[in-house]
Amino acid sequence: MRIGEVAATSGLPQSTCFRMLQRLEIEGLVDRDARTRKYFLGPLLHELGLLARPRYRLSELCDGALHRLAEITQDTIYLSERSGLEAVCTNRALGDFPIKALPLDIGIRRPLGVGAGGLAMLCAMPDAQAEAVIQANGHRYEKFASFSADFLREAVAAGRRQGYSFLDSVVTPGTAAMGVAFPVDNPVAAISVAAISGRLEAARREEIAREMHHQVRRISTAISNAALVPADARAEPAGVDADDD
Repeated sequence: MRIGEVAATSGLPQSTCFRMLQRLEIEGLVDRDARTRKYFLGPLLHELGLLARPRYRLSELCDGALHRLAEITQDTIYLSERSGLEAVCTNRALGDFPIKALPLDIGIRRPLGVGAGGLAMLCAMPDAQAEAVIQANGHRYEKFASFSADFLREAVAAGRRQGYSFLDSVVTPGTAAMGVAFPVDNPVAAISVAAISGRLEAARREEIAREMHHQVRRISTAISNAALVPADARAEPAGVDADDD
């Protein structure tokens, strides 16, 4: 972003933004491109991220399950992790069906509820917690077509009845997705299946949901096991192997 964009987004005076960005640049938290005059995230953030790396890498633990689902469904499988009021896409597996639904890239952040993964996490939360998230994100949902707080409340209620979240042509026209969150007692992540709308009709959704729940149970077991392993033994965490029972 350029200095004008930073000021407009933050609502702070441009002079204040400039002083703050100068200090952040000195510390290595941002970089400024001399040619474009745009500010980018700096190298210190990468170093801090390495230091703050979780005790186990969820994307690695889930990798086998994601590829197993991609093999079974032939569609695109995503892993989304909760980050405050947002869901972040952290892993993806592609099926072999020739027409692929690719609404997300790894690293994309969206408000919880925008997308089947984030919606699945809302469905798994207690009522009060889910409502607090929806209210806090209310102004952000307006940027997405067909989204509103009331729409999400209905989608959450439907997802709880079904046992999985489902969205069809809401974010990306012609694309549908369904998701399941985990662990049950603390939904910090979700897996989702995205496909062209015609491939996620009701009967097929039920079949896919059963396999998703099966994989989620295996992931939850892997998470529990990883949490019991000493940190020095988790330098190379094992993924959930697709061929395990």
